[in-house]
Amino acid sequence: MSLINEPIGWVLYDDECGFCRRWIPFWGPTLSKVGLDVAPLQAPWVAPRIELSGDELLYDIRLLFADGRQLTGAEVYRYGVQQIWWARPLYLFSVTPGLRRLWDWGYRTFADHRHQFSSACRLSVPAEACANSSLLIGASSDAT
Repeated sequence: MSLINEPIGWVLYDDECGFCRRWIPFWGPTLSKVGLDVAPLQAPWVAPRIELSGDELLYDIRLLFADGRQLTGAEVYRYGVQQIWWARPLYLFSVTPGLRRLWDWGYRTFADHRHQFSSACRLSVPAEACANSSLLIGASSDAT
């Protein structure tokens, strides 16, 4: 199987979340096999491209497709596990009536408390990373 050269999309994560910063890039090689790249939401090119800034930008994980379409939140994970052959049982779980709501609730609960989970797991982000990414958000939101 050959790797896709140009990504079909980017999984965009909050780089100020220690858990996200650690685990989303960890899955980067697996995601690249299905045509997805990873990038922080705080990257300078992201806010202008998806036309969001500040808290709205960082509220959810996002999947930005090359054609401009977007998925957010639990739908990003649902899409990801559907694309990876060995994770398809998780996809079936995520779309089964009743269990779909559990999947969505689990995502939302984690996302709303991701910084607390990061601290509990000792996955805090270095202070300089937070300072740098906050500057990037400010710079990109001023440009739009």
